[in-house]
Amino acid sequence: MRVSVVLCTHTLDRYDVFTEAVESIRDQTHDDTELVLVSDGSQAVCDRLRADWGSRDDVLVHCNDANVGLLESRNNGARAATGEVVAFIDDDAVADAEWVERLVRAYEEEDALAAGGKMAPEWVAGRPAFLPAEFYWLVGVTQRGFADGPGEVRNTFGSNISFRRDVFLELGGFDTEIGGRQGDANLQGGETELAARLQAEYGHGVYYDPDAVVAHKVFDFRTRPRWLLDRAFWQGYSKRGMEVLTPESSDEEFDFLGRLLTEFAPARAKNLIINPSVERFLQFVMLFVFTGVVGAGYLYGMTKWR
Repeated sequence: MRVSVVLCTHTLDRYDVFTEAVESIRDQTHDDTELVLVSDGSQAVCDRLRADWGSRDDVLVHCNDANVGLLESRNNGARAATGEVVAFIDDDAVADAEWVERLVRAYEEEDALAAGGKMAPEWVAGRPAFLPAEFYWLVGVTQRGFADGPGEVRNTFGSNISFRRDVFLELGGFDTEIGGRQGDANLQGGETELAARLQAEYGHGVYYDPDAVVAHKVFDFRTRPRWLLDRAFWQGYSKRGMEVLTPESSDEEFDFLGRLLTEFAPARAKNLIINPSVERFLQFVMLFVFTGVVGAGYLYGMTKWR
């Protein structure tokens, strides 16, 4: 089974980080892996990609004529790809060597239509002591309580998700309006919306394999309290937007909120009493702070999305 991995970028900033992502795909244990590199409207990036990798048989380079954004860039990459499966990874992530092999196993053994795996943190500037694992999703990392093991979920993260290419194209790919509706660029969740359409059309979600691992680099700015709080607010707003666009997409968030309040918070309180520490106290407090900020973003979204 041929797998085409689409990797998009639009700037030469942190090109060394992007190169790590590229090499992690080229070092996969699955032999039939094609890498599709997409330059989003930058001639400088396009020239660099063609110079560095354009002559390799297992690499395709596609250059957008203009900056069209990540989702349309991914759609362009999927259309240019030649694999039976199209997978997506971000330019600040590094795939485990067996990542593609694990995805292929999901298609061949589970007859999946879409498959993804776990996002693991690579703390570039160190792990922030105040950030509870239940909110790792704020930094693009799989959070505590995401899934109990392998099996079908609504969707995985956009930096670790794949689809049968014919299914992806039949669904029309990612909705490029996500992120720009109603004049607000903070809406997120392209993979959520696409997975909801997958469920509606085919009756299946995304098969999750926790051993299909991609590491996400968490840079210093993503660990600052102000950035995380801003992220939490707009994620709450996005969840409301997704709820309006795809009403069936919010069940997992409400299930997670229930576990957060009835399972994770009480367990943390008990652990804090038995083994008190400043770190445990901070994480316990921030558990409720982040929940409140996400809720505030959701309520704000209710005034915009009807």
